[in-house]
Amino acid sequence: MATSIPNPAVSDAARHALQGAYDLQVHVAPDVIARCIDDIDLAKEFLSHGLRGFVLKSHYVPTHERAQVVTKAVPGIDARGAIVLNHAIGGLNPVAVELAGRSRCAIVWMPTVDAANETAGRPGASAKNLPFWAQIQWELAASGINPPPITVLDDAGELTGATRTCLELIHKYDMILATGHLGKREIRQLVKTGKAMGLRKILVTHAEFPSQNFSAAEQLELADMGAVIEHCFTTMYTNKAPWEAFYESVRVVGPERVVLSTDLGQTINPGITEGFSMFAQRMLDAGFSLAEVRRMTVGNPAALIA
Repeated sequence: MATSIPNPAVSDAARHALQGAYDLQVHVAPDVIARCIDDIDLAKEFLSHGLRGFVLKSHYVPTHERAQVVTKAVPGIDARGAIVLNHAIGGLNPVAVELAGRSRCAIVWMPTVDAANETAGRPGASAKNLPFWAQIQWELAASGINPPPITVLDDAGELTGATRTCLELIHKYDMILATGHLGKREIRQLVKTGKAMGLRKILVTHAEFPSQNFSAAEQLELADMGAVIEHCFTTMYTNKAPWEAFYESVRVVGPERVVLSTDLGQTINPGITEGFSMFAQRMLDAGFSLAEVRRMTVGNPAALIA
């Protein structure tokens, strides 16, 4: 467990770094899980702080149509939607991906809570101190709703037919492929095959998160294969990974191939705009330049969702 570090005071420079920024992973209400803010109020908050937009992530339901309503309701904000290929929408479901593409979906996440690699909330594991979504997984299993975990690989270690079809549709609609909570072997094969199939935008999700826990060298390997590496504030803030290891990974990979997201919205963590500002401040305090922070919070995310 990483040692807790006091939160830095947020400077004007950190706030300036986020002018025009996009957060590509927020968890807000309405959702199955209690959240600290809803999508409309987050849009208003982002607008008042000079941030440009965000991607709404739910582990359970598509958000692309909802995002279009938020964008219309709060002029000046660019809210984008996503879909996560968990059991709630049929898993690796090409029909869901096709309809998401037709509905201007921005990101398709591979399985998260239902990934075979993700053991939190699995039957037989402890029900104590679980993240909110893992608690839901445990409750579903306890009630007899317990479909098999999802993997993107077949017995030969190649992508399954359903996975390949999903990738073809992501390519067709030029959506972002995000790796979710898959394991290292799955992610490497996904990135390799995705690039070979012509996918333009591949995002390795929260690289330090315990389910993946990629080293700096492994992140560099994936970036060299053509992926962008995402780092999320909550991973380090909640002591799931050490700050110094994260800083080193960004230095090794390079800010030009990195995106900073918050993964915030939980009721027990800082607010999303507050956490994003804290994230920018930590980067400045670690020696990254204002231009580098803006590259990772403004330029790179905007290029991905363009």
